[in-house]
Amino acid sequence: MTLRLSPDYPLLDAFDRHHVNWISEEAAERQDFRPLYIGILNIMPKAQEYEYNLLAPMGRSILQIVPIWIRLVTHAYKSTDHAHLDRHYLPFDWAQTVAALDGLIITGAPVENKTWDDITYWPELSRIIDVAHQNGTLLLGICWGALALAKHLGLEKTVYPRKVFGLYETHNLDVTHVHPIMSGLDDVFLCPQSRFSGIADATLEQAAREGKVRLLAHAPEVGYVIFDTPDGQLTMHLGHQEYNSGRILAEARRDASRPDVPPPVHFNPDTPNTWRANRNVFFSGWIKHVYLTTPYQKPAGTPRAIGNECPVPPADDLPPTGDLPS
Repeated sequence: MTLRLSPDYPLLDAFDRHHVNWISEEAAERQDFRPLYIGILNIMPKAQEYEYNLLAPMGRSILQIVPIWIRLVTHAYKSTDHAHLDRHYLPFDWAQTVAALDGLIITGAPVENKTWDDITYWPELSRIIDVAHQNGTLLLGICWGALALAKHLGLEKTVYPRKVFGLYETHNLDVTHVHPIMSGLDDVFLCPQSRFSGIADATLEQAAREGKVRLLAHAPEVGYVIFDTPDGQLTMHLGHQEYNSGRILAEARRDASRPDVPPPVHFNPDTPNTWRANRNVFFSGWIKHVYLTTPYQKPAGTPRAIGNECPVPPADDLPPTGDLPS
């Protein structure tokens, strides 16, 4: 992930301008390597089936990554195997992971057409975002998770009458190729979308003028897709770059009878996957950004998950199965 070069190498100025990472021989000899602890707050339907979609691109990094699966206490997870949750997921507060996490990913959830007040677990999730942000943890929001981070910044969503669903040509707005995540993506790339809401272009453009966000990617058919905060701590991706063809096809079959869900546009299940490389680059870029941004020494309390199995918290800290809305 980093070039080891002599300080008098003639291309160093160019590397610095284009954010190509390099390290001197002397500094390399003193460098410590550590695993990254990435919290994943997974609230997707059938959460265990979605785990592969995230771990596959993250696993292509040369860095060691320890995924810390986090569950919401106020969410029922009706479509997810609770034995799997009990074995692999930790409640956020009980684990005391916030200060020790290098990064936190908040996934999508099938609630984007609901008001915030109608989402039972929004108060809990909102508090988690507040604490993680205050503690300097880098956050990545995907689809509805991106809308949740945008809400944290004061940006309101717009609900659509029909679902945005399929593959969309997306333009990389990092034209100077200096952004730590976007610089490696193609100038134009395909991005899967599966959502009932988004944020109006005018809202995001005003936020950019006010210095709240940086606009990073735009799809002519659906508007801005990727944006972040100027300090790079919060990254918001309204699409599903992590989806594969099977995931798109499964959702299309599930929702085939719904009048508000059209067939996925620009998608043919018999056509080869043409967005996988940019998926890998996006997640590798974010992981690299986390590694280069967070300090080596983390506060005490980092959970050490062996084989991705987590200790079982006290029963009082877990919600009664089935007593909460999904």
